[in-house]
Amino acid sequence: MSVPNTMRVGPFISQVLVKKRYLIFYFLLIWISIIPLLLEFWVYWRLLWDYDRPVHFYTFLPLLFFGMYVSIVFFSIFFAKILLFIINAIHKPREGIFLRIPEDKDYRYWSLRNTIKRWPIWLAHKFPFPFLDNICFKAFGVKTKFSNSLFEGWVDTEFIEFGKDVVVGQGAIVQSAVIIGNLLIIRKTVIEDNVRIGSHAIVMPGTHIGKNSILAANSVTTVGQILEKKWVYVGIPAKQFKKNYFFEDGLEDKIGQVEDVEALREKYEEIYTKRYDELTLKERRELKKEKKEEEKKRLESEEYDIFDDGFNI
Repeated sequence: MSVPNTMRVGPFISQVLVKKRYLIFYFLLIWISIIPLLLEFWVYWRLLWDYDRPVHFYTFLPLLFFGMYVSIVFFSIFFAKILLFIINAIHKPREGIFLRIPEDKDYRYWSLRNTIKRWPIWLAHKFPFPFLDNICFKAFGVKTKFSNSLFEGWVDTEFIEFGKDVVVGQGAIVQSAVIIGNLLIIRKTVIEDNVRIGSHAIVMPGTHIGKNSILAANSVTTVGQILEKKWVYVGIPAKQFKKNYFFEDGLEDKIGQVEDVEALREKYEEIYTKRYDELTLKERRELKKEKKEEEKKRLESEEYDIFDDGFNI
């Protein structure tokens, strides 16, 4: 059964294939990682098979299959690392903006790296426990901690650095590479400690999210955007919404004990920030007027810069 893109989870590998012959590496990895499994089964069969009493052979067979699955993941990662070491020695991965044409070496090798990673990452993600996904992240160069929860969204597998206690919401996308038109953009993405990324949010390449920040659900950052620490960001593109107080020291003391519903309501009103759709008609008009004035100032500033550049030329 197919899975909608909005519900897919785990490590993210682009399906872009620049040249069909790159599939040779994919099938080579499948073949070479299955060979050790055949050896494992042969040893197991030699040790436990008995025509007179086959019960031991069948009793421990599920345990063998479990071990074989973990083995094939580790063998596929190991052989993929060898191939990546050779490929990266020929052409080192680098950040930049590249043309999306077969003649561009960076575009070709980016596609080749994804093809090599596809088999071990697919195997690791089919395992019911997420620790194999984490091993794949680490093996392929993503700096992460085992305290992070990255498995509810799509996370790219290179040029990404995570701090500790990072949570990625369901359907969120964390990218270090993106194709826009005829360009491939590769930029390092940094997400610091205690960051929360909401469901279906998109973190574009080059984004730097500071400590204790939140990127709200369905929000999108821009390429190379810097999100300051201790802020909640909302929107497309993501903008500062309000300070994030949930990671402050002594937060329990600030909230204190609430005796009844009215006391709780007062505490809530102190920290509550109104959404745009909850503003009054007058407040919406004033906000719209302020935005128009800001846009007018921005356009005037851009026109002045263009005029100044032309005059200097």
